[in-house]
Amino acid sequence: MEKPIFVLNGPNLNRLGTREPQIYGTTTLAEIEQMCRNAVGAHPLRFHQSNAEHEIIGWINEAIDGGAGIIINAAAYTFTSLAILDALKMFQGPIIELHISNIHRREVHYQNSFISKVATGVIVGLGAGGYPLAVTAMLEFLRGGYGTNRHST
Repeated sequence: MEKPIFVLNGPNLNRLGTREPQIYGTTTLAEIEQMCRNAVGAHPLRFHQSNAEHEIIGWINEAIDGGAGIIINAAAYTFTSLAILDALKMFQGPIIELHISNIHRREVHYQNSFISKVATGVIVGLGAGGYPLAVTAMLEFLRGGYGTNRHST
């Protein structure tokens, strides 16, 4: 059986659809999950969201033990969590960092990503449509189509 792709979502992303729609759009997290499932086809997918840092770290640890790749939108934890960074450093497969908004055009405190330091690739500013793009890119990484699928620290 193929190892699953983990799609991990951080704090407040459960409020998508109503949270600051001028920044994040009106697509809900449930709709995004369905977009990811449509994009992944038959490949197994684990889709999670938590407002708790320790739960996200737990899912990263599950991926370390048996995941093919990680797509992560850690939301605010992107800019604050050394613990998530340390967990991601242990993962040997591809990591795609994802943000709905373009963090580089936002306030300065949204511009220093810890996760970028270990990400294989980064997708920002494409709205909810960035998610199926990330899934498609992850599948290509797993097929070896983009060269190395490992990150370096």
